[in-house]
Amino acid sequence: MWNEKDQRLMSDKGITESVIEAQLKRFETGFPWLKLAAVATVGNGIIRLDPKKETQCIKSWKEFQGGGTTIEKFQPASGAASRMFKNLFAFVNEGKAAPDTDFERQFFEGITQFAFYPQLNKTCVSLYQNNVGELMEAGRYVDILKALLLPEGMNYGALPKALLRFHRAAAGTVHTPLEEHLEEGAQYAADSRRRVSIHFTVSPEHRAGFEKLIKAKVPLMEKVWGVTYDITLSEQKASTDTIAVKMDNTPYRDNDGNLLFRPAGHGALLENLNERDADVVFIKNVDNVVPLRLRSVTTRYKKVLGGYLVQVQRQLKKYLETLDKPNPKSSDLKAMLRYARQTLFIVDEATDSMDDAALAEWLRDKFNRPIRVCGVVPNEGEPGGGPYLAYNPDGSYSPQILESAQINPDAPEAVEMMRSGTHFNPVDLVCYIKDYKGIKFDLRKFVDPDTGFISIKSKDGVDIKALELPGLWNGSMSNWNTVFVEVPIDTFNPVKTVNDLLRRAHQ
Repeated sequence: MWNEKDQRLMSDKGITESVIEAQLKRFETGFPWLKLAAVATVGNGIIRLDPKKETQCIKSWKEFQGGGTTIEKFQPASGAASRMFKNLFAFVNEGKAAPDTDFERQFFEGITQFAFYPQLNKTCVSLYQNNVGELMEAGRYVDILKALLLPEGMNYGALPKALLRFHRAAAGTVHTPLEEHLEEGAQYAADSRRRVSIHFTVSPEHRAGFEKLIKAKVPLMEKVWGVTYDITLSEQKASTDTIAVKMDNTPYRDNDGNLLFRPAGHGALLENLNERDADVVFIKNVDNVVPLRLRSVTTRYKKVLGGYLVQVQRQLKKYLETLDKPNPKSSDLKAMLRYARQTLFIVDEATDSMDDAALAEWLRDKFNRPIRVCGVVPNEGEPGGGPYLAYNPDGSYSPQILESAQINPDAPEAVEMMRSGTHFNPVDLVCYIKDYKGIKFDLRKFVDPDTGFISIKSKDGVDIKALELPGLWNGSMSNWNTVFVEVPIDTFNPVKTVNDLLRRAHQ
């Protein structure tokens, strides 16, 4: 099936033929629907902390920060912002004379409120010898958008979100999401030496842009926040790309006979995360940032989640050390099982009939895994995944973050669970990625390979199928210990479209 050119391409990417064969088989078989036990709700999968418990968590986090441990923010930041400007690209492509949709009118009516407006104004003067206001009066709306989106202007349609001007900051300056994450790191992720470690995943074509902005901003921020930054970058590995196929599941080839490989979604970043060596890692979406004046809620609940994670990790460490001893007491095993059910919400009816030896082995298997504490917010209709209790291959069920595409639309009970979800996943994770002896887990061993996606794309006018690996915070973490903690909706301020920057949280 594979010619010499195919084999050379696979070799360059670091992909073996056996991996490709497995991907082709997956296109044929598809992915199984996930079986749900219940929607996660407060008291059944989701923990709601009272103010006293929140204060205890913050204290635990501060103690952890001062204990000589390692902390890192892992920041996926490689995705382009093209979808953020989808509506504006449509406006340009249609060559409209004036805005005629609510979205378009909102953009142009609020154009001076965007943090990127001063730069846009200068760009318009440079390109057209007219400022934004003059171009609008002349009905040259398309020219304004070209100045914003296209390479001859600001190129915002191709840049990653992390490098866009999102917010107005102090003294007339503006901040990109990259700068907001630098500040956030100083506010909740500094270690005992006041060192802030942040790792950005970037695309190769924009790496230089990240390096330039980091070099320009870090020295000043170190002075302002009294920290030392350790900033590292990595790129999504070519070995995680997946082969594209035609609708009949045979490999797609272009007019020159070349195979097509595509990036396999954010699940591919598990390889990058697996190379990090911190004890605790914070993960969030790059666009979920707010200006400094509105950040107190965000930083408070990052500390709450971090502290709760530390408390869970310490308890599991004690349990695992007890399990290391010969013949643990039945009473201790029963206490551990209660913890598994009431705090980790791992339920397996088979444990009711296990003898002590089998139960100890079951507990060891469940406890000795990476841990993630996920902030979840009340569901206000945002698109995306949610928290559920889902069955695992071994017959147990446990907390999982699921997407609607993973649930059978022809199963009425599952559809009703989806509709009745009370909370939403904002991608607000704090993770412990070392075991109870301080040895880093191989995170690749905790992936559920049956939780990927197949999507339909277009290439040169031809429909093709693309394969996405299990999502970073979905199937890639299926076999982690997962705890859902309710956090305020104020911690969730995504920028999915450019007009989201007109919301109060971004002004």
